[in-house]
Amino acid sequence: MALDITTARPWPALLDLPWRLPLEEWPEDRLAALPRGISRHVVRFVRLEGRVVAIKEIKDDIARREYAMLRMLRRLDQPAVEPIGVVSGRLTRDGEPLDACLLTRHLQFSLPYRAMLSQSLRPETATRLIDALAVLLVRLHLVGFWWGDVSLSNALFKRSAGEFSAYLVDAETGELQDRLSNGQREHDLDIARVNIAGELMDLQAGGYVDEDLDPIEVSDRIIQRYTVLWTELTEVERFDLGERWRVDERIRRLNALGFDVGELDITTDFDGATIQIQPKIVDAGHHSRRLLRLTGLDVEDNQARRLLNDLDSYRAAHDRQNDDEEQVAHDWLMQVYEPVTRTAPPEMRRKIEPAELFHEVLEHRWYMSEAAKRDFPIEEAARDYIAKVLPSKPDDSAVVGVDTAEMPVRART
Repeated sequence: MALDITTARPWPALLDLPWRLPLEEWPEDRLAALPRGISRHVVRFVRLEGRVVAIKEIKDDIARREYAMLRMLRRLDQPAVEPIGVVSGRLTRDGEPLDACLLTRHLQFSLPYRAMLSQSLRPETATRLIDALAVLLVRLHLVGFWWGDVSLSNALFKRSAGEFSAYLVDAETGELQDRLSNGQREHDLDIARVNIAGELMDLQAGGYVDEDLDPIEVSDRIIQRYTVLWTELTEVERFDLGERWRVDERIRRLNALGFDVGELDITTDFDGATIQIQPKIVDAGHHSRRLLRLTGLDVEDNQARRLLNDLDSYRAAHDRQNDDEEQVAHDWLMQVYEPVTRTAPPEMRRKIEPAELFHEVLEHRWYMSEAAKRDFPIEEAARDYIAKVLPSKPDDSAVVGVDTAEMPVRART
């Protein structure tokens, strides 16, 4: 049987990998020392031509199905890892068949939730992870994706201005439909609640999670958070004709949640006494798209919100409210953002994304000002942060220490 490599674009370097060996036997010099989450399958990270590739050993038909599903989710602009390809037709040197491999690009600066154990998983961290997972689940449900195995283990998390953003990393059980029924959505939520509670109980039993954390209470939060988001994004709202300002209020609430409204369905009663509105097209990433348009920076939405707030402060401080917005954004980028993010020495820049570094400097400046009862220039805050705080920060691009894949966990079905 010949080796069959299916990829979205040609990548001859894939031929150099040792496909005749089972993945768990690949030599260490081929592997990248990155944290692995738990998985039913063997997963390894490989450095190839300056990129890090995640490789999962899995049955051929399942690998091809998941590859196609991830590609569809990426086309729908959903937060999911980028699929690279599928390698099948693998044989050992003795001619024995091996499972196929699904290849995805490693999401830089992302972490499996268990890798955060080396940084202490506090109750407030757990709730922020649940909030991020709820946003991801809402986004997937809006485009008709039924996950079928919602869990913290099947997502990756990136820091985003004090919060987290979640990305789908395992679409093995997922199905994409035109529209999900309430029963399908509730089924996904029930799976999420059970899986999350079990994951947290495992960690607590191993002494990795604060004893004060209640796994049941935390897992119930995903239903609460999901319900609030889903209602805000899809609920039909009715109000009197004289309260038309509530249309703008609804849009602002959605924008505050990070969602854009592409279209509203607005109808009135036959006598024109009341108005009914419902968002028809809702897209996530409101703040990140605005920042990208103004500055070219492509960052997480919470990070974009924070950077836009600083941009607004810059505009007010320099009395440029009437100047062209894009010109002001360019000047802020050149005079504030880039000088701050370049302050860190090269060997420390891999620890944290530039946008997250800028957010951390803003936070540090606030604490400095509160302690000293005076304002500090951002340049001074950046130097102080890099000297006193950044050296002790964990390296989000490659966390070392606990191999989370080796931590005890109950068998999953």
